[in-house]
Amino acid sequence: MARVIADISMSLDGFVTGPHPGPDNGLGDGGEGLHTWALRPDAVDSDVLDGTVAATGAVIMGRRLFDIIDGPHGWNDKMGYGADRAAEPPVLVVTRNPPEHVRLADRITFVVDGLANAVAAGAAIAEERDVVIMGGAEIIRGALEAGLVHELRLHLSPVLLGAGTPLFAAGPPGGSRPSPRLRQILVRPSAHATHLTYLVE
Repeated sequence: MARVIADISMSLDGFVTGPHPGPDNGLGDGGEGLHTWALRPDAVDSDVLDGTVAATGAVIMGRRLFDIIDGPHGWNDKMGYGADRAAEPPVLVVTRNPPEHVRLADRITFVVDGLANAVAAGAAIAEERDVVIMGGAEIIRGALEAGLVHELRLHLSPVLLGAGTPLFAAGPPGGSRPSPRLRQILVRPSAHATHLTYLVE
């Protein structure tokens, strides 16, 4: 049975992009340092990246992230899932309104009936490999809140962005959904990030 892994890079102050992210500025202003570990890896970073790419059977993302990776400055033959590994696992995009034109159409499927159905479809595709929810922040939060995630993997980069897209947004006090319980099972420091793995209980 496939495991569902939420996997994302984050700054020390909790942001997954800098301010003003978009198709021409994917990581936002100043956000490039979030992915130094993947783009200029040391031995530990490379091992983390290689292991993740090899274990991934399907990828899930939200529409905003898709618009960036499918845009003119997005994924290509040299840079894609797994950074310069440019791996091509099937990608499921959760959106109510699929675009008319898709540059990466050979590997993209749009899921219009919600995140839970995207996870189920990803698990069927991945079989014994992992389903990786790679972002953005909103879809990872939604997956955690819905109890769809087995593991949360954070790549904590030594960057302070001050603003941008927060991974975790504060909810109203006394909300109806309890926060997921996390148990830390792995910490791997490198020169560029601290790679953290949590079981979601």
